[in-house]
Amino acid sequence: MIALKIVILTQLVMASLVYSSQWLSLALTGSNPNRFLSKKNCDEIGQLLNHRQVQVCKRNIQVMDSVKDGASVALFECQHQFRYRPWNCTTVQFSRSPVFGNSINGGTREAAFVHAISSAGVAYAVTQACSSGRLGQKCGCDRKTRGQADGFNWAGCSDDIDFGMTFATRFVDARERGSGIGSPARVLMNLHNNRGGRLAVKKFMDLQCKCHGVSGSCNIKTCWRALPNFRIVGDYIKEKFDGATEVEYKLIGGKHVLVPKNRKYKPHTQMDLVYLVQSPDFCEPNPKTGSLGTQGRICNRTSQAIDGCDLMCCGRGYVSRTEVRQEQCACKFFWCCHVRCQTCMRRVEVSYCK
Repeated sequence: MIALKIVILTQLVMASLVYSSQWLSLALTGSNPNRFLSKKNCDEIGQLLNHRQVQVCKRNIQVMDSVKDGASVALFECQHQFRYRPWNCTTVQFSRSPVFGNSINGGTREAAFVHAISSAGVAYAVTQACSSGRLGQKCGCDRKTRGQADGFNWAGCSDDIDFGMTFATRFVDARERGSGIGSPARVLMNLHNNRGGRLAVKKFMDLQCKCHGVSGSCNIKTCWRALPNFRIVGDYIKEKFDGATEVEYKLIGGKHVLVPKNRKYKPHTQMDLVYLVQSPDFCEPNPKTGSLGTQGRICNRTSQAIDGCDLMCCGRGYVSRTEVRQEQCACKFFWCCHVRCQTCMRRVEVSYCK
């Protein structure tokens, strides 16, 4: 009986680690914009959420389409940022499997990025839905800054980033706070990176202004704050990935914290990404690490960077062949307002990893 309890506990712990970002699978559940119509929908996707997330879903059913949008924008951005790297955010679709398989298990840099970008995606999408009026009475424009301040006349519809961040905290962080049996170090890591992603969205809120005055002068400016292009957020979080800090779990002053493993490094900030273990090389297929390997991946034979064939193919070599590709060419703009192009066939050399 004791052995059985140990086995069950071990399985639960592993599940809490492997599936910590399983809710991202919402991005792969079809394109119906009205998927979340009632609380029943929250129970139907219960295998993707933990108990706390299901409760947040039921209390905020009108926000859940935005959560799904946030998951989609996060996956798309992840695949863009890592398109030239051995691990390229490839998604898998197996029953009760996390969206990236096991590739973000274990507290790696990749896991840190996924948590940050997904939390940022939810904050971004929910904020966007607020300003557009799609969330009804839940929220709208940010009215906290009105009148004259900082030399501007604050008006218009500022995006309510604080509401988006608050909801993202409740929903995304619930995955960590709700299990109760996960690795304490991994929970702290995930919560830290979740927050860093949300802060990245707020950091790049854009100041937009409209001038008012006689003859086009700008005596008075009406200003508001707007969400940035999400690519800017993705680029920033990718920079934080490249400079992420390896940390360890310590008890300091009666409190468990994450501190740099190498004491020569300065403490990380709230916006820095942190990780607990080194990443696998992702060169060969490995079910334990979730690596799909790089066989068959396209590489750049003239590049010395990570997308180059020497590094991408991990020394296995590559094969190049000429392929014929169809593309638009000889495009002309016609007033007003369309572009007409011809279709051309072009021969290109493409290299693939062995």
